[in-house]
Amino acid sequence: MSVADSATADLGPAEKKLEELTIDNNVEKESDNEDDDDDDEAAEEGEAGEKTQKKKRKNKKKNKKKKKAGLGAAGQTSPPSIPVSQLFPNNSYSEGQICKYTDENKYRTTSEEMRAKDRLNEQQLVDLRRAAEVHREVRQHARANIRPGMDLTTIAEMIENGTRALVEERGFESGIGFPTGLSLNHCAAHYTPNAGDFVEIKEDDVLKVDFGVHVNGHIIDSAFTMAWNDRYKPLLDAVKDATNTGVREAGIDVRLGDIGAAIQEVMESYEIELDGKVLPVKPIRNLCGHNIGPYLIHSGKSVPIVANRDQTKMEEGELFAIETFGTTGSGYVQEEGVCSHYAKTSEGQPRLPSAKKLLHTITKNFGTLPFCRRYLDRLGETHYYYGLRHLVDQGIVMAYPPLVDVKGSFTAQSEHTFILRPTVKEVLSRGDDY
Repeated sequence: MSVADSATADLGPAEKKLEELTIDNNVEKESDNEDDDDDDEAAEEGEAGEKTQKKKRKNKKKNKKKKKAGLGAAGQTSPPSIPVSQLFPNNSYSEGQICKYTDENKYRTTSEEMRAKDRLNEQQLVDLRRAAEVHREVRQHARANIRPGMDLTTIAEMIENGTRALVEERGFESGIGFPTGLSLNHCAAHYTPNAGDFVEIKEDDVLKVDFGVHVNGHIIDSAFTMAWNDRYKPLLDAVKDATNTGVREAGIDVRLGDIGAAIQEVMESYEIELDGKVLPVKPIRNLCGHNIGPYLIHSGKSVPIVANRDQTKMEEGELFAIETFGTTGSGYVQEEGVCSHYAKTSEGQPRLPSAKKLLHTITKNFGTLPFCRRYLDRLGETHYYYGLRHLVDQGIVMAYPPLVDVKGSFTAQSEHTFILRPTVKEVLSRGDDY
């Protein structure tokens, strides 16, 4: 954070930036007024008609008021601490990447009927764009600061604390969409550190970073992969290319199986050389993308990353996350290791008193949003593991253990969230980084 001048010492970061902009604007206005005075002197020496014209121009300039604009993402601190609502006043959040529909849906872009339907979803779009802006600003800081030697708990807290600050966490109104996934090497997904986990990143590691932000239950789900050894670049390029292909192919009335086929074709066009061996990059066939509902990270539809016969179609208004996973291993993951991810999936009345108490905490703080054991620790829950296991056994809470390919393999992930608006497809999580 920069050191403030004495005149602005008592102001917060956002207010300081706004004052700087105001000062700059005043300087511009003074300069404009000086120029106007020079024009007036010249006008007095000229003809009366010319004098009148210049005075009119001067008055017009004086009466013109500049609109106050927000600072935007450029006004963010490092580490990020200013809520995006202060940087983008009056809900002036940026649109995501706009993709016009083609072929039989081409008419939607200019249809007045579709535009009217689009306006009905205005608040949802504001919420999603706000969440997406938080994601972009938090991940920008994370990508610049994650490095070998850092432990996973420190990284998770950096991302989650930044998210809480920028989205102005308020329970079900706004907050974290799901636990921060920090999966290393052959572990593809669903790993976040539990208390006491201080695994450190090494120079030759491949790290998947997957985190979510929600506003009023509307979730942005986006992920990226980091590696510090250039030899993994083809693996990282493969998943980015595959995800962008899936996003490009997606649209209203598009069949999910066709998207999977397009993703698979691109992914399998890549290969990687490791330790003198050339290996194909394989899609992890039992992982997939998904649609997203209010407070539901997986809302029923799955987007495969390999060809299959699924004839289910994407529909107008749906929110999807296209996520692809590539691997140097078998192309298939299984559950393995200590579980950290959980989510409440049904109602029920556990018989165990400790389970009843824990269920109340889960329902009150997370509802159907995923959570992890660190989040329970943060709420002051202790000695809860037996009660949590009881809730899982009763089918009230679902456990999501880490998903791993064969040991010694390396996996990568890329993910974007988009919405199929009536008029256009908007890739909400798109940024300058990916």
